[in-house]
Amino acid sequence: MAIVRARWNDEITRALAQGAVQAALAEDARVEEFEVAGSFELPPAVAMLARTGRFDAVVPLGCLIRGETAHFDVLAHAVARSLAELAASLPVAIPFGVLTCETIEQARARSSPEHNVGAEAMDAALELVSLRHAMTSRAARASRSAAIARPRSTRAKRRRSPGKR
Repeated sequence: MAIVRARWNDEITRALAQGAVQAALAEDARVEEFEVAGSFELPPAVAMLARTGRFDAVVPLGCLIRGETAHFDVLAHAVARSLAELAASLPVAIPFGVLTCETIEQARARSSPEHNVGAEAMDAALELVSLRHAMTSRAARASRSAAIARPRSTRAKRRRSPGKR
């Protein structure tokens, strides 16, 4: 598991990362942590890490707090859209761990030990990884079954060949 934490709103994102690490360790998952400047830098960092093939999941953690300008809206939409596109297009679990809050108090409430969005994002990533492993093992079993069935059906066709009627 990789965690990519935005340093902007450091108090909040550190608490999110702490929750994510605790959730991962509770499931015996190994974690590597990375940092970027802000939430806008999360999608390219997630893409780079996901494409290495080293991780089953990349968990982006950031915090955007509304200010007096439209900057918040622009960033929130861009980050959410980019992470959603990466999650749908890459074979790595990528949950959404970016807070988009009106106030610092809301951000603190969502990064507290009692309700930590970082832990929730890690839980979501672990669940997606588990689903992928289940689907992969089912596909492998189906593939083995198909491989075993092919030689039998081939032999049966040979026994019924037109020359041996």
